[in-house]
Amino acid sequence: MWPDYSENEPPGTRFLLYPQSPYLEPNSKPELVEISAPQGTIGPGPSGPRMYAMNPVGKTIPYGAMIEGEDGPEMYLPAWDGYIEPPPEPDEFGNFIHIDPDDPAFEAAHLFGAAHFTMDVWEGYFGHPIPWHFARDFERLELSLLPSLDNAHIGWGFLETGGTREHGDEYRPYSLNFDVVAHEIGHAIIYSVIGLPSEEDATGEYYGFHESAADMVALLASLHFGSVVDELLKNTRGNLYTYNRLSRFAELSQNAQIRIAANDRTLSDFAHGWSSEHALSEPLTGAMFDILVDIYHERLVAHDVIDPEMEDLSDELEGTDEYNEIMQDLFDTHYAADPEGFRVALIEARDLLGSYLADAWEMLDADMLSYFGVERALVVVDQEITGGAFRQIIESNFRMREIGLTRPGPRLTKPDGSSHAASVRTLSPEANEP
Repeated sequence: MWPDYSENEPPGTRFLLYPQSPYLEPNSKPELVEISAPQGTIGPGPSGPRMYAMNPVGKTIPYGAMIEGEDGPEMYLPAWDGYIEPPPEPDEFGNFIHIDPDDPAFEAAHLFGAAHFTMDVWEGYFGHPIPWHFARDFERLELSLLPSLDNAHIGWGFLETGGTREHGDEYRPYSLNFDVVAHEIGHAIIYSVIGLPSEEDATGEYYGFHESAADMVALLASLHFGSVVDELLKNTRGNLYTYNRLSRFAELSQNAQIRIAANDRTLSDFAHGWSSEHALSEPLTGAMFDILVDIYHERLVAHDVIDPEMEDLSDELEGTDEYNEIMQDLFDTHYAADPEGFRVALIEARDLLGSYLADAWEMLDADMLSYFGVERALVVVDQEITGGAFRQIIESNFRMREIGLTRPGPRLTKPDGSSHAASVRTLSPEANEP
């Protein structure tokens, strides 16, 4: 059923998006979503006021690479001025839902829809438009397809996606992987809100935070798909500590790494040093995931879906081998009695954490960023919004990860190709001037 609209709220432009990579599950189908741009405002490409997508013909060099310019070496940046493949066209109503997933044009439409949808979700949490961090030079983000690129990265004016051939000869484009696109948009949001450190050698916690925040952007955005929420609860019977699609991040990097949000890493694991900001992000992401689950449990109690004794038992058993053995039967019983109550509680927890993160991130400083600082910002936000209702949840989950009790040691190895510290994501044109 289509949603109702008032005269002052025209329907948004509709796209078909895969909530997760279509290659993870056989016969998966895209889901219909609406972006904030009203019907009729998105042109061929797709192309809109904030971003535009294209499939270049003959492009071999990725954006961000150093090329020889008229005045010496310079960064290769948008806009692409060569030929492009025929762009997807909107239908008579201005939507893009008529494009079949087997149509070559679907990839560009999906990339645009996923990027715009993610920005819509998070601008809702921030309560205002999020300017591009590259707005000085470009008004719009160029979304570009480059099949020869075994990566997906956002940079100065562009989000470029390639794909992987790690599964035999089958090419799997990252543009069809919502988590990948949302993760890269997450980096753009953080660059806009927090900025880059003024010193060239940023702390490990800055880069670890970036990875964690981008993961949270993707995770919470994915929970805006009705099918993700429904299948998640159906598969777990409401027990979110079960290994499931929510806690799988499909940001397939050059190492095809899949991180687990429900992890048991602590910051002391990195007290002697670290090599990968992806790994260093895990204690912070784990704390955020646990906060999400604890708030979800609080909302279940508030709606009388579970009783306080069940919540207390969950807290007592968290992290033990007995958790699923004991708790799953309880979740099975309560979920069968009120599945809608579980859905409402999860959506409320999703939106509360999203708004908390948006407010907290705006308090952070790139030059002084620490995981403990993230905790303190969340506590301040909680005090302002609820008078401190979730302070114990926030602080206890950060302590469980030993955040605030220790700091990570130095970087042990030089940044490699998977590191954002050595990638085009952190480069701006002046950073490469001689």
